Amino acid sequence: MAFLELHEIKKSYYLGKTAFPVLKGIDLSFEKGEFVSILGESGGGKSTLMNIIGGLDRNFEGRVVVAGEQLDHTQAKKLDVYRRETIGYIFQSFNLINYQTNLENVETSLNMTTLSARERKQRATELLTKVGLAEHMHKYPSQLSGGQKQRVAIARALASDPDIMIADEPTGALDAANTTEVLELLAQIAQEGKVVIVVTHSQAVADYGTRIVHMADGKIDDEKILKEKYAVPATTPRLTSHPLKRRAVWDMAFDHLKYKKLQNFLIIFGSAIGIFSVIFFLGLGNGVKGYINDQVNALVNPNYQNVLRNTTQDKKATATERMRATMQAMATNYSATTLDAQQLKQLSQVAGVDAVYPGGKYNNAVFTYGQVRSDPVQLETWTPQYAAKIIKAGHQPQNGEVVIDLAYAKKIQANYQALIGQNISFSYLAYDANNRPVMIKTSAKISGITDGGQSGALFIQNWATIQNDLKQNHANADANYAAVQIKNTKAVKATMKRINAVTANQQQVFVGVSVDDIVSTINTITSLASYVLAAIAGISLLVSAIMIIVTTYMSVSERTREIGVLRALGARAKDIRGLFTNEALLIGGISAALGVAMAYVIQVVMNGALKGLIHFNIVQVSLGNVIFAVIIAIVIALVASFVPSRRAAKLNTIDALAAD
Repeated sequence: MAFLELHEIKKSYYLGKTAFPVLKGIDLSFEKGEFVSILGESGGGKSTLMNIIGGLDRNFEGRVVVAGEQLDHTQAKKLDVYRRETIGYIFQSFNLINYQTNLENVETSLNMTTLSARERKQRATELLTKVGLAEHMHKYPSQLSGGQKQRVAIARALASDPDIMIADEPTGALDAANTTEVLELLAQIAQEGKVVIVVTHSQAVADYGTRIVHMADGKIDDEKILKEKYAVPATTPRLTSHPLKRRAVWDMAFDHLKYKKLQNFLIIFGSAIGIFSVIFFLGLGNGVKGYINDQVNALVNPNYQNVLRNTTQDKKATATERMRATMQAMATNYSATTLDAQQLKQLSQVAGVDAVYPGGKYNNAVFTYGQVRSDPVQLETWTPQYAAKIIKAGHQPQNGEVVIDLAYAKKIQANYQALIGQNISFSYLAYDANNRPVMIKTSAKISGITDGGQSGALFIQNWATIQNDLKQNHANADANYAAVQIKNTKAVKATMKRINAVTANQQQVFVGVSVDDIVSTINTITSLASYVLAAIAGISLLVSAIMIIVTTYMSVSERTREIGVLRALGARAKDIRGLFTNEALLIGGISAALGVAMAYVIQVVMNGALKGLIHFNIVQVSLGNVIFAVIIAIVIALVASFVPSRRAAKLNTIDALAAD
């Protein structure tokens, strides 16, 4: 019984509506052990017939019967299985994958079987040894002669143990010696119980088989038996086919990535710069926010909050707007902004307030020590809200004492600690009961040196001393602010909300904005700035996405024949799509890893360079920043590969094999 039967096979090509018949009713059968030569001149329909037998051409009339069952050419998935299990292809132009070694080329076919990795390597090695290439298995196709390349192609075609071996002009590119070697190998394959079909226009090659079928003008016009078919072994072990393994698709993508080193490195490096920039600016935003919090916490205890007297009747105004209005009113109606004893008592009775410390802040203070004058600064009251560590030398001010800023102290003399205990003269601006400016001129003993850091200069006295100077100069001695103590840190915001809600005569009495609110606002602005910078940096990621699209399109164009070979071997459309998608993902993943590494390196370098200046890590890349950037890189790679990879999967296999 024939293993392969063709019944009334007809095929036409169309130019517009005009049909051009190529096959005009082919009836033919093949038995295992036969070496059949399809002989004829070019244009006779030989290759078209082979494409139908090989499951590559689906648009024809007639029936193909394999092992007693009709092959359904309308179902692409069944044809994929048919090519994997039944068909082995040997091409005239070899069609080896140039970025794989000869061993890997043979293993590509074996990757569509259930063999283990060790078994695949062992079988590929045996096949290459069988065709006389044991010494060349780790070389690349470019390092072989034409005859050697064809033997690799034969080994690849044999690898999955197909029943039918189709060789399309297998000796067309070979010299006489190599032609003989290849034909002997094909004869040996037929002797092993396979159906060998060779398409040729050479009578000498055709004479090497067991039967010659001559084709002309789409018909079989002659058929000649040269010798009996080879005896078929009673039993032959068979390999079980399997869709192309996912690991194999990844390996092929990685191999091609390595093969195009320079091109892919430039794309990866460009993408990595974009990823680095995004991570860096997000990390810089984290650092700036952390630095602001650190500076605030270094100066002020978060359990102490400042409260002013409210001066606006606008009930819709926010606490920040009301505080701004009060501070502006100090210059025009100072008495309306002070807190009297009754109001301080009222403030102390608000739920959550544990203590109230009245105080004052006075502008245009100028300190003079000998001939060294300070710039105009603000003099303010010492309260427990100041962190003890701002005192760099000496102690907090007691009655008749003052602490001066470190920067000013260093201007006076390098050994600034020696100033402690010395008297210093200074003046500052206050107001009397009629809101007229009063210049307070006084002196005090230096009790300590403060360091406000990046937050500004700190010149501080205690409230009793300031009040005494104000009274002696007939100035308004009421407090112009109060520091409230809230021991429960978690209740700070709620307590400040209650303070802002206190009313008298239907008007809010107090206004206070917690340090946390101020810091939160600053952090929001900082975050916005870092996000904007990261978004600007992200434009480079769009550029990298375009580069990946272009590269993938180029890769599809350059590897069109490889796509055809893989499809002929039985690879599915989804395998081809995965091949190019995986390559784009590798580019995205490696870019992300390189970008993350660059970000951490720059973080260490920049933080080290600025450590002596600000004593803080100004760049703080978080795990969230890294994860975000990596996800963006992967998503961009996926999106960029979407269209090219699908274009590759939809390529017509016959056209792909014929590509230059």
